[in-house]
Amino acid sequence: MKNIKFLLLGIFFAIVLSKTQAISWYRFYEMFRFESFHMFGIIGGAVVISMVFMQLFKSGKIRDIKGNKIYPEQKKKGFYRTLIGGTFFGLGWGISGACAAPIFVILGFKFLPALILLIGALLGAFIYGLLSKKLPN
Repeated sequence: MKNIKFLLLGIFFAIVLSKTQAISWYRFYEMFRFESFHMFGIIGGAVVISMVFMQLFKSGKIRDIKGNKIYPEQKKKGFYRTLIGGTFFGLGWGISGACAAPIFVILGFKFLPALILLIGALLGAFIYGLLSKKLPN
């Protein structure tokens, strides 16, 4: 019962993704062809909201379930690893027509295509896990 707020937040997130058409292949197509501002506006809004939440985490106003402060992990920055990772993420996004976040929402609308996306995402994560020690970190 304690985690019901996270379930409700997930349901709210799924509704927002579907109502804003952020799960639509056509909207991604428009974005990558620079034909519409729709997805850029959604992504920009998500960046602003993320910045606000990161500041709330850092200030200690948002805590975990046990009441402990959440400390965002400080990762080593690197140009090449960002370029390589972003390229693979962008290629997967462009080829599949779906970002990783809405895969479970898409499952509710189009089961088989979303299942293929989910298997591809899990396979990619598995391959990354196998290769992660050999990649430049």
